[in-house]
Amino acid sequence: MNQILAAFIFFTRLPFWKIKSVPDECFKHVVSYWSFSGWLTGGIMAICFWGVSQILPVPIAVIAALTVRLLITGALHEDGLADFFDGFGGGRDRESTLRIMKDSHIGTYGVLGLIIYYLLGYQLLSSINPSYTPFILLCCDSYCKFVCSHILWLLPYARKEEESKAKVIYSRQNYKEETASAIGGLLPLVFMPHSFFITLPVPILVFIYIQHLLRKRLGGYTGDCCGASFLICELSMWFSIAIVSGLIR
Repeated sequence: MNQILAAFIFFTRLPFWKIKSVPDECFKHVVSYWSFSGWLTGGIMAICFWGVSQILPVPIAVIAALTVRLLITGALHEDGLADFFDGFGGGRDRESTLRIMKDSHIGTYGVLGLIIYYLLGYQLLSSINPSYTPFILLCCDSYCKFVCSHILWLLPYARKEEESKAKVIYSRQNYKEETASAIGGLLPLVFMPHSFFITLPVPILVFIYIQHLLRKRLGGYTGDCCGASFLICELSMWFSIAIVSGLIR
């Protein structure tokens, strides 16, 4: 439970730290329990969307759901996505890419990346049957975090520990933690309509490509890469669900 609580503390701005103090060692394992934080963020998004859609148009409910996650997480993953686009857009080699990604200032590539991400996310979620959307928000959040947690299995950390922005180097999962991560990521899928199960391989394939890109450019991953991988994989799943949703109408 300490590891799950540490994941809630690390990946959200909600005051879970008031419940119980967590040993610093637990924060090295938060990626293994990342999918459980998806229950919280995805669940609140789903509730927010459903509530707002009862009184306002669906596009407004989509904006509200996306905004509430930003507030809950403090835009943690979006910061990683912006740094990822800045680094890979402006960097020419490993050193320059890492240097740009560590810069706290957002650049042109980061701004454009976030704009395109949210325009696509808004349009895709607005195009889906709204009766499905709450379940999609919950399932995609948890499942894609589970998929992206395997970055620790596939890549080493690209920086030295003292250079980490979060001052935490994640520990590679053991088989017990892998099982817990799978439970966190796969259990919510019981709420997903069966017609969308065909989309489950899509974020896996996107993740494989991203980790190949990270290996080639950086020789490893960073915390920013984890957040960017999650958002890109989640967007790819929304994309595939929107396509399937259009085909089955």
